[in-house]
Amino acid sequence: MTATIALVDDDRNILQSLSIALQAEGFVTRVYSDGEAALKPLIDNPPDLAVFDIKMPRMDGLELLRRLREKSQLPVIFLTSKDDEIDEALGLAMGADDYIAKPFSQRLVIARIRAILRRVELNRAPPSEDDEPVAEPITRGRLTMDPARHKVSWDGKEVTLTVTEFLILETLASRPGIVRSRNQLMDAAYQDDVYIDDRTIDSHIKRLRRKFREVDPGFDAIATLYGAGYRFADEG
Repeated sequence: MTATIALVDDDRNILQSLSIALQAEGFVTRVYSDGEAALKPLIDNPPDLAVFDIKMPRMDGLELLRRLREKSQLPVIFLTSKDDEIDEALGLAMGADDYIAKPFSQRLVIARIRAILRRVELNRAPPSEDDEPVAEPITRGRLTMDPARHKVSWDGKEVTLTVTEFLILETLASRPGIVRSRNQLMDAAYQDDVYIDDRTIDSHIKRLRRKFREVDPGFDAIATLYGAGYRFADEG
């Protein structure tokens, strides 16, 4: 079935260009100019996924997500500026599925949408003999990752990651002990020609560590090698 994507942004140019790009990929789109205009339709007639800007008049993206989460677990991607790190962290803590910094590549947004929709569908449907082969779970010491269902646990405790965080961790954990440069992690997480600076990868690593330390304060499996990159500990 064709997926419906809701776009919520006060920038008409972004709404129009992103809507056209999504429609060209076979999606149905609905557009809203701010959170207040979007809230009731998102609850009464939910799409398959929504993309929110954070900074909007009348009702911003954070308030829209907070009120939406009272009624719905609709998948949400935030659009943010590079200076919105606090808002990004708050949005993810409130239940956003991922965030993408402006300016962004439309291909990146579409790729993230497809990844989240696939994860939602796999979590919803039981496995079938007719299904295509899926990636095998990864176990590294106390870490378990299920790429097909986008699930992660540490010592049996679930850790909720965004799509980007998951891809970075999967790249590190797939070859423990091997140093991955920032460029390698960018390629794995973004798979796109959009420019991403070093600070973006560092911010993702910081969030990964924080999330794992919420379930294990002694978590130190992701090591920094200054000037070289990051690696996942051999023993996990």
